[in-house]
Amino acid sequence: MKVPAMLMAELRRLTASRMSLLALVALMCVPVIYGGLYLWANQDPYGKLDQVPVALVVADTGATVNGAWTNYGDQVSDNLIETASFDWQPMDADAADAALAAGTVDFSVTIPSDFSAALVSASGDDPHQATLALATNDANNYLASTIGAQAIEKIRVSVAETVGQQAALQLLDGLATVRSSLVTAADGAAQLADGAASAQTGADQLADGATQVSDGATTLAAGTATLSSGATQVATGAAQVADGAAQVADGAATLDGYADQAGTAAQSMVDALPQVRSDIETTLADQGLSADQIAAIMAQVDVLGDKATAASTTVQSAVGQIDQLAAGAATVAQGAASVSTGAAQVADGAASAASGAASLSSGASSVSTGASTLATGLAPLVDGLAQLRDGLDDGMSQIPDSDADLRTQQAATIADPVAISTTAVTAAGDYGAGLAPFFTALAGWIGIYALFLIVKPISKRAVTALHSPIRITLAGWLTPAVLGGVQMAALFGILAVALGFGFANPLATLGTMVLASFTYAAIILALNVWLGSVGQFLGLVLMVLQLVTAGGTFPWQTLPGPLAGLHQVLPMGYVVDAMRQLMYGGDIARVGGDVAVLLTWMLGALVLAAIGVTRMTHRRTLRDLAPSLIG
Repeated sequence: MKVPAMLMAELRRLTASRMSLLALVALMCVPVIYGGLYLWANQDPYGKLDQVPVALVVADTGATVNGAWTNYGDQVSDNLIETASFDWQPMDADAADAALAAGTVDFSVTIPSDFSAALVSASGDDPHQATLALATNDANNYLASTIGAQAIEKIRVSVAETVGQQAALQLLDGLATVRSSLVTAADGAAQLADGAASAQTGADQLADGATQVSDGATTLAAGTATLSSGATQVATGAAQVADGAAQVADGAATLDGYADQAGTAAQSMVDALPQVRSDIETTLADQGLSADQIAAIMAQVDVLGDKATAASTTVQSAVGQIDQLAAGAATVAQGAASVSTGAAQVADGAASAASGAASLSSGASSVSTGASTLATGLAPLVDGLAQLRDGLDDGMSQIPDSDADLRTQQAATIADPVAISTTAVTAAGDYGAGLAPFFTALAGWIGIYALFLIVKPISKRAVTALHSPIRITLAGWLTPAVLGGVQMAALFGILAVALGFGFANPLATLGTMVLASFTYAAIILALNVWLGSVGQFLGLVLMVLQLVTAGGTFPWQTLPGPLAGLHQVLPMGYVVDAMRQLMYGGDIARVGGDVAVLLTWMLGALVLAAIGVTRMTHRRTLRDLAPSLIG
């Protein structure tokens, strides 16, 4: 009997009656029903979250922001309801608790009464975080609770971005004001620096002038001291002169008195001369002298009279001179007294001038020292003001000049500085398409497993009649393999047509699905040949192992060590990887490696099955005739 004949014989057996045909059709539909219905149910669950009921409790009482009353809770609520990310149902706290307990909502989000106040508390003396309260009930749905946690995190990020944008805008507005003030301050600092430089120049000149003044004041002090000493000596001399002049005046006055007496006496004598001459002539005449003798004597008397007159004249002239001398001496005495008084005053003034000059010299020295200190101190001031000017210019240049629109854009960037740019080497499209490779691979195993419930792996007639293990093995494998290929083709049609999944390489994807079914058929055949119904049960166990190790949902790297090791060995993971590459348009080179592993499993299982068939054809024992432990 040839292999095709054996294959047709098995097919005739499977379709011999209505019930057997119905059983075959039902089992053939198992992978289509399993894979199709599961992927249909989970095709795009995230696109229908707006049908998930969620309680929304807004208890926020609002707060004052920049002088205006603001209620962030109402803003968040309005935004959530507008975006319709879930079926938001506004209600109070009691109603939300009751709805969550009853299961009429999957979770609840509460915006507390101090929500707005907490958001603006950063500018006060009691900064604290605002809270959003999430209440879940895993008894309703665990994934709904997980989705709720993700949703409230997105709400938190959105609120933080909004508040952060407002805070950043206020900060930028403040910086713009600071920049404007810095411009004014920089201009003032530049003027101040220029003024300080001028002041330093003036201070240097002042220091030089003060030094000159100090030197002049010292010289003046020395001169006034000498003047004071000289004036004192002059005053002493003037006093002595005044005293001498007074004595001279007194002597001159006395002398003038005597001179006046002498003048009077001389004048009296002159005035008495004529009478005396007459008396003498008379006396001489009485004496009897002759006229000649009298004349001679009178001539002598006249000579004496002339001399007396001349002497009187001289005396009168001397008296006049003595009068003038007395008057002059008196005048000199008065002048000397005035000079003495003035000299005393000059001496006092010179002493005062000397004292003042000494004070002036001391003050001028202090002024010189202070001016020098001022000039020295102004130098660091000039440098400091220059640094201030440069620092203000530098600070101003580091604060960008911006208008209101630019600050709004900057605030938005500061509030949300990181944008996510997503690029995908391949893209599944939706949740269902992402799960399709895994559930297709799993459906193929389930389909083959179900077929082996009615397909006889090895025909006892063939084992008895034939002695060709290879033909018997191929015949036992081809029947479920061909039927499994039909299952995969039907499932591919459901995925491509009914569910509308896209395939970057449709024919290669279908070929991989058929190869996977062929490989599964070879593996379960080998288990059945060697272990019978126990091998059929191990096929179920092997399916469970691959269910958790294939990496169809979470990355296989997250598996525990032993299970991750099984991922590298068992075939279903390679089916999933090959379908992903072909379905999404990934790395075709990886598909070659996956196909090689599947071919290795298929050929190895067929060789192992052939060895088992060989044992059955050459070494049949009573054990082979014993009833199966299962079924």
